[in-house]
Amino acid sequence: MYSRCVSTPERLIESTRELLWERGYVGTSPKAILERAGAGQGSMYHHFKGKPDLALAAIRRTAEELRATAEGVLDGPGTPYERIEAYLRRERDVLRGCPVGRLTMDPDVIASAELREPVDDALDAIRERLAGIVEEGKEQGQFGAELDGEEIASAILATVQGGYVLARASGSAGAFDAGVRGLLSLLSPLSSPTSMSSR
Repeated sequence: MYSRCVSTPERLIESTRELLWERGYVGTSPKAILERAGAGQGSMYHHFKGKPDLALAAIRRTAEELRATAEGVLDGPGTPYERIEAYLRRERDVLRGCPVGRLTMDPDVIASAELREPVDDALDAIRERLAGIVEEGKEQGQFGAELDGEEIASAILATVQGGYVLARASGSAGAFDAGVRGLLSLLSPLSSPTSMSSR
């Protein structure tokens, strides 16, 4: 599955990331990781202390990737509304679900403060960035002054994560898209820049 030029630790981490997404922590056995990575017996313990150590490396990478992808969109061009819209509409494998959202539903991950920390940190960072963008929009008169940035940021994250669940349950990405459209209609700017400037 992996090219020989990819290092063994790298193959182990990537294989663990995929298996955690597909099967959860309990379903991700050392044997399954080694088979997916095309690594020999004992490779895991040569490069990592064991499954928990390897899982932590995999979860950290998944969380960092989610955060970087979100921030890349949220820090892009456009008005606050346009950046939020770009984040909500960015390309996702909706029916496969969110790799980080999957971890939050895994009792073994949630029970471990160490495994949970990267997930919490990534979601907190995205929520904080979204809240800041909402506050920017309020300052520019694009969003109503009564909106609370933290609450709207939480609603955006809840829409995304809930959208994954509804899409997987229905077997259709349409459920995710409907949630996004509904939230965007609620956040629709008070007025366009043109009408604002004409006042």
